[in-house]
Amino acid sequence: MLIEFSRVKSFRRLCSGILSRYNIIKDARKVESGSYIVSCSPVSVLWMRSSDVRNVTTSTTLSSKVRQNPKKRDMSEKKLTRHFVDQRRVKLVAGSGGKGSCSFHSEPRKEWGGPDGGNGGDGGSIIIKADRFVKSLAQVVTLYKGEDGQSGGSKNCYGRNGSTTYISVPLGTVVKEQGKTLADLAAHGQEFLAVFGGAGGKGNRFFLSNENRAPMTATPGTVGQERVLHLELRTMAHAGLVGFPNAGKSSLLRAISNARPAVAAYPFTTLNPHVGIVQYRDHQQIAVADIPGIIRGAHLNRGLGISFLRHIERCRFLLFVLDLSAPEPWTQLQHLRYELDQFEPGLSKRPQAIIANKMDLSEAQERLETLKSHVTQRVIPVSALTGQNTEELILHLRELYDGYLQCGGIQDKDIPIKS
Repeated sequence: MLIEFSRVKSFRRLCSGILSRYNIIKDARKVESGSYIVSCSPVSVLWMRSSDVRNVTTSTTLSSKVRQNPKKRDMSEKKLTRHFVDQRRVKLVAGSGGKGSCSFHSEPRKEWGGPDGGNGGDGGSIIIKADRFVKSLAQVVTLYKGEDGQSGGSKNCYGRNGSTTYISVPLGTVVKEQGKTLADLAAHGQEFLAVFGGAGGKGNRFFLSNENRAPMTATPGTVGQERVLHLELRTMAHAGLVGFPNAGKSSLLRAISNARPAVAAYPFTTLNPHVGIVQYRDHQQIAVADIPGIIRGAHLNRGLGISFLRHIERCRFLLFVLDLSAPEPWTQLQHLRYELDQFEPGLSKRPQAIIANKMDLSEAQERLETLKSHVTQRVIPVSALTGQNTEELILHLRELYDGYLQCGGIQDKDIPIKS
């Protein structure tokens, strides 16, 4: 064996069987000489005591694969869109009630036992419940069927009621039917009874009276309620980043919060909103939403305009992100306000701030001065790429939040929702 081992010029040509045999023989010789304290595995000791050596490999470094912790890759914007669904059309059918039983008591030496048919159980209802741990409507299916109630039995046995079906939806889900708003689920644990289960049928025991001592009547259960509802998710956030595509909203959200939306060196638009949390030293948290880019004519539902604009309705204050690489960035602000007012009058009048992004460009400083001359509000110049002046934005964001709280803190239910 040692001769064969010495003839091999490279370890790469060694098979796993030869290496394992050589390691076992080497361990055995060290044990016999007494200079080797037991450090070999019990499996190797048993193999040394056996008459033959098996042609399998042990846990040697050369013959085993190197195990590495698999790194989780970031999901692309296309894959993220598959997991995020902000609207669903669902059909809800509640459970039907169980039918009543028609039977008579039968017992030896008791000829006139009387009716003992029990009532049927009620059908299960369907409830839509807001859950803060649910982030999308992707898990909501298109059809829900409630559990039917069981039929009644003899000996006055009632049927079991159908269990209630719960549909978990994210916070900020609006329930509509034919364009009319039925419920606005904005708080954790808030419930909306969507459809009622059918009532159970009556057994013949129910119809027992002095006039009818042997009723033969039993009624079937009623059919459960059926509805078609439309669920819409409107992002719950304190502030919303509003701007045209490729204005740098996703990069800015990555710079000021813990969110990690998809960004790249080439122009593309975000396909679904992202929410990031801005942390402060006093443990205060402010949620900032990255609203997908708005295009001109979005209020006319061009592109995906309305599906983007409805996420802004939940925001308490707005952050207009302007691209300083454009020749006239002040025109972007005019078009953005116009689109918001056309979608919902007065939407652009909420507390707001103007953010001039991409200050790392050479021509940005000159355009910034021109922008300040066209607007009367405060302009915060930042660079999402380098992180320049993001501290001023974070502090101004806190000022807007504190001002919102001092004004009474409009609750989610008080924010107007467009039907």
